[in-house]
Amino acid sequence: MIYFKFPFDETLYSTDQQKDKESISFHSFDLLKHISFQGNIIKASEQFEKSIITHDNLLKDESHFNAENKDEYIHTLHEVIDLIKEHQLPKLVYARRKIFTKFNVVDYKKSFEKLCITYPNAFRYIFNDGSNAWMGAFSETLGKFNKTTHQFETMSLAGTLPIAEEWTEKEIEEQKPVTSYIKDVLKSYSQNIEVSETYDHISGNIKHLRTDFKAQINPEDLDSLINSLHPTPAVCGIPKDFCKKSIQKFEKFPREFYAGFIKVETDESVMYFVNLRCARLYKDSVHIFVGGGITSQSSPEKEWQETELKSEAILKNIVAS
Repeated sequence: MIYFKFPFDETLYSTDQQKDKESISFHSFDLLKHISFQGNIIKASEQFEKSIITHDNLLKDESHFNAENKDEYIHTLHEVIDLIKEHQLPKLVYARRKIFTKFNVVDYKKSFEKLCITYPNAFRYIFNDGSNAWMGAFSETLGKFNKTTHQFETMSLAGTLPIAEEWTEKEIEEQKPVTSYIKDVLKSYSQNIEVSETYDHISGNIKHLRTDFKAQINPEDLDSLINSLHPTPAVCGIPKDFCKKSIQKFEKFPREFYAGFIKVETDESVMYFVNLRCARLYKDSVHIFVGGGITSQSSPEKEWQETELKSEAILKNIVAS
C-alpha cells in the first residue's frame, strides 16, 4: 500500500489497486528495479487510519550494512576529488547511508504526518509492498508533461547550503553544469525552450539553486526524454556514463531507489519526481540516503556536514520511542 501527497497539496492519496492501470511507480537509480502500484488515484484519508504501514508489519534489517563513519567518508572523498581533478570532471555525486537504530518502536503514521507538515512543497510518500518499505519527501522534478498542451517542464536543482548562508563560487559552479546538461538534452527534443533565471529553492532547513525549463515536445518522445535526462548531473555527475561507473566503484552500498525517480500518471499529466530525501524502513533500523555534488573545490569536512544536514530532512521527522 502507498500513501502520498503532491507538492502544495495537503490531500492524501493512494490507489484503488485495480489491475487495469498503473498510476505510480518507483524506479531505482540504475533502472534495474521498479515497484509499481496499480489502480486509479483516490483520496485516502480514512484508509490511512487503517493503514498496514506500521512498525510491526515491517521486515527486520538483514542487509548487514554498517554506515560509513566520518573518517571513512572523508578518506573516500579525497580519492573522489583526486579523480575529479585527474579527469577534469565538472562534478561527481557521492552518496552514503546514515543508519538509525536507537529506538524501540517507530510510529510511521505520525512520522509521515510530521514529514508532510515539514515539507509542504515536496512530493511526500510512504509505502510498504511487503518486501520494501520507504518514506521520502523531495521537491526536485525530473519532469512534468501536460497531456493536453504537450508542454514538458523540468528543473536544474543543485548546490546546497543552510538557509542563512550566502552562496559561494563552489555552489554556483556546481549548479551550472546541471543547467547546461538539461538545456542540451531538451534541444534534442524541442525547438521551443524557455529558461528561467536562477533563484533560491527552499527545502526545510536548507536551500538549493534552481533554474526552470519549459519545452514543447511530442508525446511519443516522453519516455526517451526521461531516459536521456536520468540520471541528471544533480544525482550522478558529468559525464554521465563515466560518473555512474565511478559511483559504483567508490560508494559502499547500492543506492537502490535513492536518486531514482517516481512516475505518477493522472488523466491530465505525467509527473516524474527525483527520489532524494528518502529512507528505507525496517522494523529495527531506518536507512537514510544522503549525497552531495563533489567538485575540485569541495572540502571533505564541509561535504560531511552537508550530508549530516540533509539526513535531518528525514531523521528529525522520525517519531520514535
